[in-house]
Order: sequence, then C-alpha cells, then structure tokens
Amino acid sequence: MLPETSSQSRAKVKWTVKMDTDEGTVDGVIININKNGAFIRCQRPLRLSETCKLSIDSPDHPIQDISAEVVWTNIHGPDDELTPRGMGVRFEEIDEKERKFLRKLVSGNGESEDVPVVELSDTIH
Repeated sequence: MLPETSSQSRAKVKWTVKMDTDEGTVDGVIININKNGAFIRCQRPLRLSETCKLSIDSPDHPIQDISAEVVWTNIHGPDDELTPRGMGVRFEEIDEKERKFLRKLVSGNGESEDVPVVELSDTIH
C-alpha cells in the first residue's frame, strides 16, 4: 500500500498509533510496517506531504517520537477491504535502535500472519 521497491518486505501487524499533528492528535492502527515506513488505518488520514510525530504501541517494544511524512493517502477514497481508509507514511527520523527492531521484525516473524480487519470505530477514544 505504501509505494516502495519490491525488495522490501513488510510485517503485518495490528498496533495502535497516535499521530501528533499541527491540528491535534489522531488515533490509528498500523496494519503493516517495515524499517522505512508504515500503512496506518485511520478515520481522518492526513494530507499528502503532511508531517507528524508517531507514538507506536507495539506489544514488546513501544516506539516513541518518530518523525514521519505522508507519502500516500486515500483521504477521499473508499474504505473497503481492497483500499482501506488510511495513509502510507515514510519515517523521516527514527533512532537506529528502532530501525534495527523493525528490520528484525520484517525479516522474521509477522510476514505470514493473518491481520484481522480493523474497525475504525475501535480507534476512536
């Protein structure tokens, strides 16, 4: 869902994420991720090229304060199984320790797991 080279694999996950933007905090769910970026399902995707700070709630390794830029969005598109409402982000600033964690995740576990459908209403608090 996030444009990238085919040599980069993605881990399927279901991690909650908070996005700090100029307009406040937006909640979402990361449904796939690699060391360079992620696809985030959310009710209100950000605009193309908008930047934010991510706080990712991964089960064993929370990741805080990642600077990210929106590189793909379907803010006006459908919200269905083929094109879920959300956006692709590219990590701009991420600690090397966190990048190594994501590289390990993608190269090992997570790739073959089924990712449950995420109800966007579950992400609204």
